[in-house]
Amino acid sequence: MNEKNIHRLFEVSVILKGLHAAVECIGGLILAFVSTGSIVGLVRWMTQSELIEDPHDFIASHLLIWAQGFSVGTKTFYAFYLLSHGLVKLLLVAGLLKEKLWAYPASLVVMGLFIAYQLYRFTYTHSLFLIVLTVFDIVVIALIWHEYRLMRRHLPVR
Repeated sequence: MNEKNIHRLFEVSVILKGLHAAVECIGGLILAFVSTGSIVGLVRWMTQSELIEDPHDFIASHLLIWAQGFSVGTKTFYAFYLLSHGLVKLLLVAGLLKEKLWAYPASLVVMGLFIAYQLYRFTYTHSLFLIVLTVFDIVVIALIWHEYRLMRRHLPVR
């Protein structure tokens, strides 16, 4: 694969990271401003017809149990987590797309920490989504590292 295609892949992956960060920010804001009662009501409304049809529906019953156990503290944690996580990633994405030299090592460190946390969470959830996200993050880290090496190689000598 030539440098031009690698750079395009880098840009696309960083833009995808930015879109994911924006979704996290929106989700965090929604959680911050929506009451836990509203969340339970929405889930109850969404699962009601399915549970009438099949009271033992695995997904609907577990979703309802999850919503009913969704405390204000849990909601606050997720709102803060999503918003802060999203804002940090948006800042890094902006720096990478503007080719700011500080953004490359900062992104490598932050994404490495996110991967460590995702793997930690995987030990509890066994979520396939976390594995897919982690693999994507590893690819993005490799692309960031590649771009960073190129950027440093082309810096003027002082």
